[in-house]
Amino acid sequence: MSRSRKVSVSRRSFIAGTAAALGLPAIAGAQPAAVKVGIIHPVTGFVAYNGQQGRLGATMAVEDVNKAGGIKAMGGARLEALLGDSQSKVEVGVSEVEKMNEAGVAAYIGCFQSPVGIAASQAAAKYNTPFLIDVGASDLLVTRGLKNVFRLKPGFGACVDQGIAALGALNEAAGKPARSAVIVHESGEFGTGTAKLLAGKLPSVGIEAKELIGHDNPTRNFDNVALRIRSMAPDLVIMSNYQNEYVLLARTLYQQKVNLAGLFSVLGGGFNYKFVKELPDVAQYMMDTNHWFNPKSDKAQALKKRVEAGGALFTFEVYLAYSTVMLLADALEHAGSADKAKLVAALDASTFKAELLPYGPTKFVNGQNQGGRAAVMQALKGDIEVIAPPEFASAKAVFPRPKFG
Repeated sequence: MSRSRKVSVSRRSFIAGTAAALGLPAIAGAQPAAVKVGIIHPVTGFVAYNGQQGRLGATMAVEDVNKAGGIKAMGGARLEALLGDSQSKVEVGVSEVEKMNEAGVAAYIGCFQSPVGIAASQAAAKYNTPFLIDVGASDLLVTRGLKNVFRLKPGFGACVDQGIAALGALNEAAGKPARSAVIVHESGEFGTGTAKLLAGKLPSVGIEAKELIGHDNPTRNFDNVALRIRSMAPDLVIMSNYQNEYVLLARTLYQQKVNLAGLFSVLGGGFNYKFVKELPDVAQYMMDTNHWFNPKSDKAQALKKRVEAGGALFTFEVYLAYSTVMLLADALEHAGSADKAKLVAALDASTFKAELLPYGPTKFVNGQNQGGRAAVMQALKGDIEVIAPPEFASAKAVFPRPKFG
């Protein structure tokens, strides 16, 4: 004879059980909706390597946020990366913004190239969607009055100021071997804007800008530019261009044995471990003012090891994109929501600590972080050393560089 048993079933359990029986999603204890993040980089096109490096850093950060429990203020919501390829084209970058808006992104991160970032962030402004610039040097990105645009790193204005100050100090300490310079730059917004700023600032440290030489992207041959530089006999060549042209110009000047007191760059797109490891003789003694990680940061060194263990190089695109995703995650924690207005407000008030970078406290003014600053590096013996600012320096600068025999 069977004995009946009473089972107490709560309303919540009944609903959850019924939902499971009918194949419906359970309400109780459901995973919160993922926060969709649009990540746009040029992973094809003439700066594909840089874009791929940026995507690597961003996706590693998304993975780390999720592994650490997601956005805790939102019940552990995970970040979901929507990956876009701008193809190095402005119109494609805008198209990616529109496509991702339809998919319901809460924020965008990108775009490496300033012209693409300018247009893409303008498109995102129509929807009041936050757009975080990971790499993009033009100060037009943050001087248009758009409330949705935020940049953690310094732009070309701050980088030029810091680079010129460091160059002036080096030149003074060496007895002023450099009195003239030729500036070679890519002809887009990034290179042209940087070159104009450089030409205006150089006289303040006693150096004359003899000429500004622009070039197209891509450029396959710099022989004529090198001959032109040789005929002007400047003490310095200052470069501002993307990866391929940066490396090609440096290699051409080396092959033609153009003697200079220094080969210097501000935001030199090719000054990275890839260049220094593959062409150590060409890179030797070159200097660059650029975004760099804090060599004294344990977290930066740990991430560097992870990236290299995966067969990649720890270039600036990686740690800037990584840090920008972490900035967004921090803002989501403070906002407690993916609501766009709340997220913009949280970013605007952010005090995020950029632990991987040699920065001061984060403070956004009109979307630009006032705590961001560049470092000055020099290629020495197949490696890259920080030579300024002093508190982050790992080596003493060699200036002027030895002449060719």
